[in-house]
Amino acid sequence: NWYSKTNTYEDCAVLVRASRQMRAFEERFIQLGLPYRVVGGPRFFERLEVRDAHAYMRVVLSDTDDLAFERIANTPKRGIGAASLQKLQQAARTLGMSLMATARQMVETDEIGGRARTGLRALLKDIEHWRQMAKMTAHPQLTELVLDESGYTAMWQADKSPQAEGRLENLKELVQAMGEFDTLEGYLEHIALVSERETGQSDDQISLMTLHAAKGLEFPLVILPGWEESVFPSQRSLDENGNRALEEERRLAYVGLTRARQQAIIYFAANRQIYGRWQAVLPSRFVDELPPEHVEARAETGYYGNQGGGMGESAAVSNYDSPGWRRFQAAKTDTKVIEGYAKPVAKSGAGGFSVGERIFHQKFGYGRIKTMEGEKVEVAFEKSGSKKLMVGFLKKLDDI
Repeated sequence: NWYSKTNTYEDCAVLVRASRQMRAFEERFIQLGLPYRVVGGPRFFERLEVRDAHAYMRVVLSDTDDLAFERIANTPKRGIGAASLQKLQQAARTLGMSLMATARQMVETDEIGGRARTGLRALLKDIEHWRQMAKMTAHPQLTELVLDESGYTAMWQADKSPQAEGRLENLKELVQAMGEFDTLEGYLEHIALVSERETGQSDDQISLMTLHAAKGLEFPLVILPGWEESVFPSQRSLDENGNRALEEERRLAYVGLTRARQQAIIYFAANRQIYGRWQAVLPSRFVDELPPEHVEARAETGYYGNQGGGMGESAAVSNYDSPGWRRFQAAKTDTKVIEGYAKPVAKSGAGGFSVGERIFHQKFGYGRIKTMEGEKVEVAFEKSGSKKLMVGFLKKLDDI
């Protein structure tokens, strides 16, 4: 226990591959009362896309949440500009009614015209539809439905900024987090409590950040969670950029390890929830590339994937021959085919795929091939939009 030895939190940093991984740590830190800071960006529940999603769900639950309605009224763009919103707010104050109740009356008059009235009427109709769906749909699936039908997911899929992909990943993490609560009301109450927590001004805080944000920083103790295939290295990066992406991921692994002045602790799980199903996963290939003389491997259970490994110059013992480590090694193959994932297909005839064929991808789900060029394909996925991938990571529907 590092804290029991040093009495300081600022010596410790948790470095993750993607910002969506921060959510679980933030919630746990809050539950335990541990002080922490997020470096390089806002906290998970303060991110723009998360706040937008929460606003949509608050509107589904309540007719009187004016702040939430105002936030989502023109997000994505519906032609409801600032002038139209101002008219709506003035009328609501005059009538002593909520924005949503006022909007229902105003769309039947000429007070708001043109695109604004059309957009507002469509939004109100959608909200009523979502409220009906809420009576028969689990809240995580309802949230996905709302984000899809509102056009919010499509808005970020069409966005070409570097942040767009991360925002979509954060929305997926948000939906998964909702599954930990019995009701939507319970989840939103929990979020309200989390958001109200004030952070102190003390410098003695655990640092939480992505590996990209950690460049140039050093800490006595570095925690490196999520070192599993498909998480790190990122499957999406490998799909889109192949070996070039793998080298970049390897450089990030080096960055993470070298942020530690005294000790780095790597964690990987035995199972991870993917598309709502638990699947066995293997430790990252980068774990296997660590120099044995600097590694102490530990297995706490009978499953190879549930062990944590610590590394550092002070490690005096190498337990690479432990039963857990042997199970981990035995589970790997020379070709590094990952358990639960599609096997790379033969290269003859671009894997036997054709334009227009419906396929499955472990990360992006179901889609249809739009174009093919050698070993690269462009696929229009049903949930994730258009992606350029290597054909070897696609799977025929007959093989599922």
